[in-house]
Amino acid sequence: MSEVKQSHPKGLYVLFVTEMWERFSYYGMRAIFVLFLTKALMYDKAFSSSIYGSYTGLVYLTPLIGGYMADRFWGNRKSIIIGGIMMAIGQFFMFTSGSFFQNVDLARILMLVGLTSLIIGNGFFKPNISTMVGQLYPKGDKRIDSAFTIFYMGINLGAFMSPLICGTLGDTGNPADFKWGFLAACIGMLLSLTLFIFLKDKYIVTPEGMPIGTTPNRAREVVEIDTTAEVKKEFTNGQIITWSLIEVGLFTLFFFLGQGVIGSFIFSLSIAGPGFIISDRSLTKVEKERIWVIYIVAFFVIFFWAAFEQAGAALTFFAEEQTNRTLFGKEIPASYFQSINALAIVIFAPVFVAIWGFLGKRNMEPASPFKQSIGLFLLAVGYVVIGFGVKGIDASTKVSMIWLVSLYLIHTFGELCLSPIGLSMVNKLAPVKFASLLMGVWFLSTATANKFAGTLSSYYPETMVTVSAVESQQQASGYKLCNKMDKAEVIDGVKYVSIDLVSFAKTKSKEEKASIVTNVFKGSLIKKKNFIGYTIDSLYSFFMLFVVMAGIASIILFFLSSKLLKMMNGVR
Repeated sequence: MSEVKQSHPKGLYVLFVTEMWERFSYYGMRAIFVLFLTKALMYDKAFSSSIYGSYTGLVYLTPLIGGYMADRFWGNRKSIIIGGIMMAIGQFFMFTSGSFFQNVDLARILMLVGLTSLIIGNGFFKPNISTMVGQLYPKGDKRIDSAFTIFYMGINLGAFMSPLICGTLGDTGNPADFKWGFLAACIGMLLSLTLFIFLKDKYIVTPEGMPIGTTPNRAREVVEIDTTAEVKKEFTNGQIITWSLIEVGLFTLFFFLGQGVIGSFIFSLSIAGPGFIISDRSLTKVEKERIWVIYIVAFFVIFFWAAFEQAGAALTFFAEEQTNRTLFGKEIPASYFQSINALAIVIFAPVFVAIWGFLGKRNMEPASPFKQSIGLFLLAVGYVVIGFGVKGIDASTKVSMIWLVSLYLIHTFGELCLSPIGLSMVNKLAPVKFASLLMGVWFLSTATANKFAGTLSSYYPETMVTVSAVESQQQASGYKLCNKMDKAEVIDGVKYVSIDLVSFAKTKSKEEKASIVTNVFKGSLIKKKNFIGYTIDSLYSFFMLFVVMAGIASIILFFLSSKLLKMMNGVR
């Protein structure tokens, strides 16, 4: 009997495989998305970063809606199936967008349809599959932290495979091939959906053998609470109106602060949504304190993911432009570097499971908030490392890939201290009736972070070259290097124009590209940008921004952790 208790239920591995293929789909598309925008649709970096940030922000915003629908009406299973179907449709539209990339207007419409479907589908899928992991175990089971770390390995096994497969098929240097990467992502989503549908009834059950996720979590809570106790009405009409007005007011404020429609919606809902939930009059004092812990930690997690998610935009630009990607005499695609983090997760997740288990048996395991402050600290260390690697280099210099590999490896250790522990924490602290909804709130912090990450990526150093150098090379090579000559700026009496290295994607050969880069970037400079008074005028200053941001967040969360532990009321 003890052996059974020590092993994990088979349902965990069904959810593991389901999530693995869904994340294969998501990360495979993400690995080539900004490259598709810059190389096929020929958008510039700032605009591409904005699209990327809006997409990834909304992807993590809609779990709030999906969690609500599962808690109130559909249950986890139905929500997951609907979400999976929507995401498969979305990836297929991305495939059609890639197929018609030469017709930019049509490709843009198809892409927007695809992104919308992916955003909605992810909202129904992601919070509900994460919630089901915790329901496989009895209340208070110490295996839950390890279960979420194993589940997290599934996420990252998919994330490891997808950039390699989708990158190989799509990121070939030929813009016409991006569609094959998107098609591979579509097939991955179909595999995820098929496995879940055929295996859920047999394996996704409670310890007592009852099916999980067939009924709304609200209905499950009715059975578990004391039905003789006085139950207050959850929300009054006044509360609903008040929080609706707060949402409208916050949206208006953020919009006038220049955050745009999508950014304003994400940022305002990230405040009004959690506020509305915790105003539920039926919540007990202990439940409210535990929910506040989720909210406070989620706030600090924003700074982690805003820096971490540079992987899909700024760090992809860095890999494409200023990383020496030659390995064994062959240049590897920039998208491959996004597999490093996922591979390291798969390798080191068992190590962290063993570490937490070892410390737990001796009552020395740090509580969740302490672990997450360590994760933020390691994130800052990763950017310190790459900051030293790029200090003093110019736009035409390529550095060893060891700097980027080191950053991803250190960030992996930080992620293992923060993300799976966070999922487990939400599962343990959330009241049953809000199980999926509060998982949605947790992902809402990631939505805010991703939109913020897109904003920060737009501060990636912008290289300015002289107009005369560009015109000279265009005449010599017969290749149009820049579409923005009419936007030239005069700096110190010399006309400069902003130019992206990725715009050389269609040059005839690597040798030609290298020659153009050498000549065009003579006398180049970095356009100064300011973020809240902080000047960014080099890659070094750009990366140090994340060191400061994550470092300060880590220190504050560390000193708050003791207070948060008390508010958790016995949950660790």
